[in-house]
Amino acid sequence: MTHASSLKPTLIERFLRTLHFRHPVTPRNYASTLRNFSSFLAKRGVSSRLTVSIVQQWLKERSLKWPAHTLYHRTFLIERYLKWLRENGEIASNPFDQLHRQYGPRTTPIIRALVSGDRNSLRKLRRPPPFGSSLGRVMKDHVVHMRALGYRYNTAEALLLRFDRFLQRRRELSGLPLQSLVEHWSKEQPSPSRLFDARRAGRIVSKAMHRLDPRVPVLLIGDGVARAARQHHRSAHLYTDEEVRRILEAALTYPSPKAPWRPIWLFTMLMLAYCTGLRVGEIARLTLGDVDPREETIYVRETKFFKHRRLPLAPGVMPVLKRYLSLRKDAGAPMSPGSPLFWSPQRHRGYTVGGMRLVLTDVLRRAGVKPARGAVGPRIHDMRHSMVGHRMREWYKSGINPQSKLPYLATYLVHKDIHSTLVYLNITPELLQEASERFRTNGAATFRGAEGAQ
Repeated sequence: MTHASSLKPTLIERFLRTLHFRHPVTPRNYASTLRNFSSFLAKRGVSSRLTVSIVQQWLKERSLKWPAHTLYHRTFLIERYLKWLRENGEIASNPFDQLHRQYGPRTTPIIRALVSGDRNSLRKLRRPPPFGSSLGRVMKDHVVHMRALGYRYNTAEALLLRFDRFLQRRRELSGLPLQSLVEHWSKEQPSPSRLFDARRAGRIVSKAMHRLDPRVPVLLIGDGVARAARQHHRSAHLYTDEEVRRILEAALTYPSPKAPWRPIWLFTMLMLAYCTGLRVGEIARLTLGDVDPREETIYVRETKFFKHRRLPLAPGVMPVLKRYLSLRKDAGAPMSPGSPLFWSPQRHRGYTVGGMRLVLTDVLRRAGVKPARGAVGPRIHDMRHSMVGHRMREWYKSGINPQSKLPYLATYLVHKDIHSTLVYLNITPELLQEASERFRTNGAATFRGAEGAQ
């Protein structure tokens, strides 16, 4: 039930204090929206249950006065407020939880469908139950089996869920052999990537069925299918030294008048991404206790394949990190070992992976290495590729045989083996020139020795 206490102005004030706004006008605007919603509920009786129908009535009423983008933005605020009320025991249920369980995680299309009142629009958003197809039981049991063996299996589960949703949409295909189901899915949206995904899903399901009945054949992916899918993907961009310099300069000059420490935050993140090859998720999960200024190392926990690793830092990285730690302390960040290394003073919490990727991508755009719009061009993850390529280049210049260093590089990057590291090795004109020069030098010495022997 919705209690009368949930409509008190003091609750709105308490909720707004948890949001840590940067601009003094924002809480007043938000409070106005929340009071409007509370007034709407009061007119309909606070003792009535807060249902989807009541939320829909409010949305329709507001849609007559607000433009669509304003309605969406303010509904997000109402959703957060109701979530906070539910967590604090002020309401028994949050109608948005029910909506998301039925129609998926995205709020905007749900709002649009509720305002239109079209039941077909809502029905189209309804997600089929996970593993509800004719092969769903086999797939679900296989995921449970693999996790019992110690695998996370999240990527494979997501692939199987996609295959399962296709089978639920195309129930007329039920009863066909697995090979035929795989081919139908691959032809739904023909592309090298879809073909590879379909064949891979078919192989996983066939292996699960083969484990239960050895007479079931294990399907093959096919020669060249994986290679064609990789070629179809966007290739890695290897930043030049000039581009890296421009990116770091863009970070240090990032416009942030209300957060003067943000440029050094971004500069330090990018230094770690380039000089250590860390993934964005690994950077976001670093804690204060993971940095050892005395040993000049960082400790990366629970990365891919359940591995931990302690990484030595290059001589130029640790001074940057120490300066950042000093500014972090001055900004009032928590100093406990478990607190996030990259902490936002405005929001009083650590950066999320998505938030970090968003702001770092903006740095790439400001540096002029990525187009101003669209999900095209170089990515932050390409810093990792560039670190590998530049490391290989320096080994060539130093006269070191890179082949002998690949196992160390694979360990540093927390790869399963050097084969995974080889994916990061892209031939650039600069690297090709260094390799050619080495071949010329060694070949000339060998040739002169052969002539002398004659």
